[in-house]
Amino acid sequence: MTRKTAPVTKADYELLSEFRYQLRRFMRFSEDAVQGEGVTPLQYQLMLHLKGFPGREWATIGELAERLQAQHHGVVALVTRCESAGLVQRVTGAVDRRQVEVHLTKRGEQCIARLAALHRTELRSLSNVFSVRNIGAFNDESES
Repeated sequence: MTRKTAPVTKADYELLSEFRYQLRRFMRFSEDAVQGEGVTPLQYQLMLHLKGFPGREWATIGELAERLQAQHHGVVALVTRCESAGLVQRVTGAVDRRQVEVHLTKRGEQCIARLAALHRTELRSLSNVFSVRNIGAFNDESES
């Protein structure tokens, strides 16, 4: 069964355009902030995913690859660069010694704390743009 969809309106295009504009502004802010801290955007994302991993503060390479939507070998290289920069360390798993856990170092913890505070402030400034009311306005009215 094919589902009918309502035509996209001018207001829908405007909302999508504004969303993409604000998203790009946030990403540009983020790029500038992390570079000002002396790390790359990917290093920041890796540290963020380590600190924000559900239920613990470390992750495996495979889990990081999923979070970053990247290839396993690329994440291995990224972890190696972060390790060289003193941001993370690899630790052999306590339960499964074949598993390698990636942990933030003290330097990585301090770096991510500063960057997260900046990002939180910037994200709060976008709260009106990304409000439920605005996103809810983009609604296919033929859905039930």
